[in-house]
Amino acid sequence: MLPARFDYHRAESVEEALSLLDQYGDDAKVLAGGMSLIPLMKLRFASPGHLVDVNPLAELAGIEEADGWLRIGAMTRHRDIVDSDLIKAGNPALATAAPLVADPIVRNRGTIGGSLCHADPAGDFGSVLLALGAQMAVRSSSGERTVAIDDFLVDTFTTALEPNELLTGIRVPQAGPRSGGTYLKLERKVGDFATVGVAVQLQMDDGHIGRAGIGLTAVGSKNVRAAEAESALAGAEPTDEAFAEAGRLAAQAAQPSDDVRGSREYKRHVVEVFVRRGLEAALQGAA
Repeated sequence: MLPARFDYHRAESVEEALSLLDQYGDDAKVLAGGMSLIPLMKLRFASPGHLVDVNPLAELAGIEEADGWLRIGAMTRHRDIVDSDLIKAGNPALATAAPLVADPIVRNRGTIGGSLCHADPAGDFGSVLLALGAQMAVRSSSGERTVAIDDFLVDTFTTALEPNELLTGIRVPQAGPRSGGTYLKLERKVGDFATVGVAVQLQMDDGHIGRAGIGLTAVGSKNVRAAEAESALAGAEPTDEAFAEAGRLAAQAAQPSDDVRGSREYKRHVVEVFVRRGLEAALQGAA
């Protein structure tokens, strides 16, 4: 199918993009990579009257470290995250997740901001950012605000963004020296949506787990934080028993659906196994 008629606006500055969003409100959509939005428009699941193209805004792209944070611009392409030496050196959870996003065509064009604003519960980066405790930088013509990733992801294809707001970047706390993380993903074939994904981050403190982060993909109406599993690990020794209990609690937090990729029971089992494997890998990285 062809998309419904729309007006195209190429923003030359962040201020112009925000002005257009103020002007058109709910009838406008931001065009970043377009890897999610354009297919929705072709199927007429989305029919915005106005597209605001932010691709010319170079200031919304880039990866840097500053003031104890890893900062990733919302317009940063997936491929740039895959290739980033900064991320490879200091953030293994992001580094392992980035090459698993969709396929090379999507990674070359798609953006991390566009993926997060699409808020697909099968999206990989949402779970990774939950495990990492990331914050989202949001801007409107009236000012800026910071939203925790837990609050940003509201429901399936729903975020905390207001119609006149623009996601400008992501801030990830820099990991300490004894930290490790990873992302495990089960998919039927390369480029398919996740059957299950698990993101894990560990921060060790004097032989004990100082902080644990666990995010789950494709097992709920949004990316899921396994909060009880995280709490159980905090302050614990990194033993097989502790990791097994965390896997069990994470599987309880998962609320998957039966579909062509597997049954609820199968997906919960994968969560349990992946959490245990992920924690073991994260511990090795922290060492």
